[in-house]
Amino acid sequence: MTDQRPSQHTAGLVAGLRGRCPRCGEGHLFSGFIALAPRCDVCDLDYSFADSGDGPAIFIMLIAGFVVVGSALLVDAYYEPPMLILGAIFLPLMLIVSLGLLRPFKGILIASQFRNKAEQGKLEL
Repeated sequence: MTDQRPSQHTAGLVAGLRGRCPRCGEGHLFSGFIALAPRCDVCDLDYSFADSGDGPAIFIMLIAGFVVVGSALLVDAYYEPPMLILGAIFLPLMLIVSLGLLRPFKGILIASQFRNKAEQGKLEL
């Protein structure tokens, strides 16, 4: 009989996706919408190692741009609505998709940093 528990790799990424601590999977990773908490409120893991930088924003721009702009181009090609209608539909959709993906992607990148023990590069002279 196989073990049905998720692997350590999968559990960390799922915790990041849910905005939970990458070590225990229970504590909160964020103190605001995308503001990182100083430490886990359950296992006391210090989050000072976490630096997602612009990584989540780059992935989201590529994904949201492909989906939303592609959809806008298809709608324009098939139905030819006025530009005002296209803007009224697809600009809010771009905002919703971008903001909806930002927190989960940031959590996944931070969980990945924790799992891989990523740290700042150092020059040895």
